Parts: sequence; structure tokens; C-alpha cells
Amino acid sequence: MTTSPVIYCAAPDCGKETTSSLKCPVCLKQGLTSVFCDQSCFKRNWALHKSIHNKPGVERYDPFPEFNYTGKVRAQYPLTPKRIVPDHIAKPDYSANGQPISEHVSDRSGKIPINSEDEIKQIKKAATLAREVLDIAAASIKPGITTDELDEIVHNATIERDSYPSPLNYYNFSKSVCTSVNEVICHGIPDKRPLEDGDIVNLDISLYHNGYHADMNETYYVGEKLSKQAINVVETARECLDLAIKHCKPGVTFRSVGDIIEKHAKQNNCSVVRTYVGHGIGKLFHCAPQVAHYARNKSPGIMKPGMVFTIEPMINAGSYKDISWPDDWTAVTADGSLSAQFEHELLITETGVEVLSARNEKSAGGAVKRI
Repeated sequence: MTTSPVIYCAAPDCGKETTSSLKCPVCLKQGLTSVFCDQSCFKRNWALHKSIHNKPGVERYDPFPEFNYTGKVRAQYPLTPKRIVPDHIAKPDYSANGQPISEHVSDRSGKIPINSEDEIKQIKKAATLAREVLDIAAASIKPGITTDELDEIVHNATIERDSYPSPLNYYNFSKSVCTSVNEVICHGIPDKRPLEDGDIVNLDISLYHNGYHADMNETYYVGEKLSKQAINVVETARECLDLAIKHCKPGVTFRSVGDIIEKHAKQNNCSVVRTYVGHGIGKLFHCAPQVAHYARNKSPGIMKPGMVFTIEPMINAGSYKDISWPDDWTAVTADGSLSAQFEHELLITETGVEVLSARNEKSAGGAVKRI
């Protein structure tokens, strides 16, 4: 006996299971299949949905030609269709309609979870799998590969580990990984832009396995034409995270982490992004605590054994200020300067801190000497 596959609405702000047969006519002509609940879903989401359509005779195009980009990176569409996750893989609550209801409920309490031994075991397993995925994708970085190809590698490696790529459909994000190139600070959407010799690119890997999320990222050099500025901002970001981790142990305030990060960034003529923060992680993709990375912040809470959270400083070569592209996801430096980020997932123990996302001898990339 066979059953019909489950169909979900292709509208980015819907994603609900549907029995509708309403399909996008442009997709059908291009060999794609996109089903919508009704005309309302279709019309309301047309501006975003059409990003997957090819333009006749054009391999790739800039979807925002009137936008005042701050740097040299341009969006390169069409985007590939949202990748499929097999039915047998456990999915978070937002996988269908984009809304993490469990996070909304958690936000009301503001409590920082203290994980049990069994929960920590599951969290560590998810982190181990995420590190494997990150290392696989990082090993593929080279001039000429597109960030969309990296997304496919991440997606497939995640599925092979019976896991769900956490970014996929989180608040309707359309890809399985965030890829942030050069002046892109975070949340870059994988597209058809090939990486170039001399670029820097951040891979932000998150996955959901057996009911628990993992989250980590690193910035990598592309090719061999490394500029002095690129090396300085990347290595400064790496060092900022390392110094912050050394500070972590029971009794330490979360707000003090930002003082350490900003001090080191300024010593290397860099700045710290203020818009985005580290966060708790486990059963939820994002929860308390919030960990700001800049000095004199007001992040509440004190580190206690059993807490699991990320520290993920975003360091800019110029101004700390950021703006967003018209896709409402891609955050870039306001002055077009380079930006780098590193993120580790941390567990507070009775005596200190354990890095759950630690690199190993097989991990690609790594520190280089400043020029």
C-alpha cells in the first residue's frame, strides 16, 4: 500500500499542509512544482516566490538592481527551490509554517534552562553531528563554488545524519545554511554567486537531531589571495571568541562577556556588531540567555552548571553599524567593510566550560598568521 506524499503550501509565510492543486504557472513551465493553498497565498507571496524563477537567456541576475549596496557583493538569483527533508526525519515545530511557537512560549518566561544529564547527552550528540557537517562543507570551499552548492552539501550531509537543517523555514528562511561573504555580517542566503579568490565566507551550521538543536559557525578564507585587512578581521574575530570562552565558568555574568570581546576588537582596530547576540540552545533553536558581544551591555543572568548557550561575536573591519538587504535577511556592514564571525556552543560545568562544538584534527580552515 502506498500513500500520497504530503504537500505543503509554497507561500513563505504559510507552509501549511494542503490538498490544493493550485500551482504556479511559471514554475510549471520551468519544470518546477510549487503548490499554494489558494489565490490569496499565491498573490500575497508573489514578490518572494518569484525569486526561484529563471529569466530566459540569463544564468543569474541581481534581484535588487535599485538597492544601494554598501560593498561589492551582490545577490545572484534565481534561488533554487527549497530543498526537501524526508518524512522520516523528526522536524521542529516551525518546519511547516515557519513559526517557532515553542520559542514564543519560552520567551514569555525568560528563564535560562538548566539541562539534566540526559539532556546534555542529547545536546552533545547534536553538536557532534553539526561539527561533522560544518567540516564537510568547509572542506568544499574553493574559488568558483557557489554558496548554493554549499547549501546543497550542508543539506545532504545533515539528512544523512538523520537530522533536520535548523535554518530551513525558520521564520520562512528558504535555505539549510547561512552563508555570509565579505561585508555580509550574518544570515546570508545561499545563491548563485561563485566564491572568488580572496573572499572570506562564514558558514553558520545548525541542525535538529532527536529533539535537540546544535549551532556553530566559522569564517573561512577562499583561495590564496588573502588581504591584510581580511586576515586581521578574521583572526580578531577568532581571538575574541577564544578569549570570551576562557572567561566562562559558574558565577560569571553574561554581560561581562561583551567587555572582553570589545576590548580585544578595539585593540585590533575593529568594531563589534550590536544587533545580534549569542543565545541559549537545546530543545529550542533560540532561547534565554541572550549574550551580547559589545561592552557595557545589559545581558541578564549568571552562568550556572547545566546551561548551554552560544557566543558568536560578529567583528567588523570598519563601523559596527549594519543594514539589511531587501530580502529582509542578509545583514551587511553599513560602510561596506569586511565582517567575520565565529560561534561555539558551550556547556557550563561545575568547574568551568566545555566547548561542545570544538574543532578537531579533521576540521578544515584554521588560524593564519597576520601579515
